[in-house]
Amino acid sequence: MRVSIRKYSDKPLSDSLLNDLLEKSFRASNTGNMQTYSVIVTRSEEKKKALAPFHFNQPMICGAPVVLTFCADFYRFSQWCKARNAEPCYNNFLSFISATIDATIVAQTFAMLAEEAGLGICYLGTTVYNPDQIVEILQLPELVMPVATITVGYPDECPVQPERLPLEGILHEEVYHDYTDQDIDRIYAAKEAMPENQHFVTINQKETLAQVFTDIRYKKADNEYMSGVLKKTLKQQGFAK
Repeated sequence: MRVSIRKYSDKPLSDSLLNDLLEKSFRASNTGNMQTYSVIVTRSEEKKKALAPFHFNQPMICGAPVVLTFCADFYRFSQWCKARNAEPCYNNFLSFISATIDATIVAQTFAMLAEEAGLGICYLGTTVYNPDQIVEILQLPELVMPVATITVGYPDECPVQPERLPLEGILHEEVYHDYTDQDIDRIYAAKEAMPENQHFVTINQKETLAQVFTDIRYKKADNEYMSGVLKKTLKQQGFAK
């Protein structure tokens, strides 16, 4: 059973353990064995405080002993190409997607290894909401883009496992199968019936849980604004024209 840990104990996370877990995670599958990813390790309180506002001040950023920012990175590989009389051609959107997939695989591999070692982790999806600010704080060069953030440390809580959709709601055999209204009702029934989710609907004065997502949590205006920032930052970092 895995859960997201948002509260961490004061027990220090040693460099040796962290580096061992990272080194093992770097054995993960990747495109063309190019390893087009980098990981920025943040331990200092100063840097955590600088990053926090751009992760919506979620308490895990400053509360965890270590914050890891996983980056799509074609800069290092391109530098190697230039040093070996080869002309790199990775300043394009396809290269960004390829490197993002590789970085995400590494992040998930690290998360699983960390949990097996008795650590707790929390994945923050906010990394791509404010990439321009994270780029500046972490001093990321061209062709390096932050794509995922994980906080890690020893847990100081035992939260219940969050709900997940049933297998039938996600799995498609051979080809993608469309959903009937009855399918949607059945797939989301347990999620909508949870007391905490019903509470979200009530306190937000909405009719359905779906409206909490569309009207409160992930609004159209916010999505469009952050999409613009993401596109702008991709251009700035050399992954888009």
